[in-house]
Amino acid sequence: MSFKDEKGIHTDFKERMTYGDYLDLESILNSQHRLSNHHDEMLFIIIHQVSELWLKLTIHEIKAASDAIRKEKFDSAFKKLARVSKIQNQIIQAWDVLATMTPAEYLEFRDYLGQASGFQSYQYRMVEFALGYKTEHVLKIYEKDPELLQELQEAYEAPGLYDFAIEALAKAGFDIDSEVLERDLTKTYEANESVEQAWIEVYQNVDQYWDLYELAEKLVDIEDWMQQWRFRHMKTVERIIGHKQGTGGSSGVGYLKKVLDHYFFPELWNIRTKL
Repeated sequence: MSFKDEKGIHTDFKERMTYGDYLDLESILNSQHRLSNHHDEMLFIIIHQVSELWLKLTIHEIKAASDAIRKEKFDSAFKKLARVSKIQNQIIQAWDVLATMTPAEYLEFRDYLGQASGFQSYQYRMVEFALGYKTEHVLKIYEKDPELLQELQEAYEAPGLYDFAIEALAKAGFDIDSEVLERDLTKTYEANESVEQAWIEVYQNVDQYWDLYELAEKLVDIEDWMQQWRFRHMKTVERIIGHKQGTGGSSGVGYLKKVLDHYFFPELWNIRTKL
């Protein structure tokens, strides 16, 4: 069957919205502005733009999941957290595409980037904040834009996904230390014995605490994928620039290796040894 046999296909869009109109494709597809004439700069720009779109959706889903957990609507939260994991998988695959660029090719346009770097991705910072990893010093990067800085400051001071999970443990009757429930939300979350004991009991009584058990596993999925993303990021950077300093001034591979040691939800990993 050919196109001409499809009698119902709409072809008159003089006064109708098209696919391109709905997606604002003209704006999106005209947002790749190469600073050099090198072929691979287009790859570099598109990979990072696509990743930022996925990060935008990640933030959207985490916020909705956090609200659902707060309202004890766990089924809704599970759907959104499962979607986050699928998004993370997509972002990880993007590194494989970028890794087709060789060191010699990147050097042809790297100097055009100046001090611009993925390290400055404010959406990535918002994901970190939402997962409980708070680093105040990075806020200085965004002082150029007061409105953006305010948005980041609010995210920095807000409870994260894991705070709502711990609150759910307390609502279920687990004895969670007040220092955790009333903690300074601008500090990176650190493991707590009462939280660990609560999760151990959840895993030992799965039928009784099914929703909390499923929530825990969804959080482990997200952290697992996050660490895989960080690893692929580190190896892609090492493959392309070795151990050179990053364009944003970071130590590059050295910095990326350090963050691999951080756990967002430490008790959920600790209990695997203790169960």
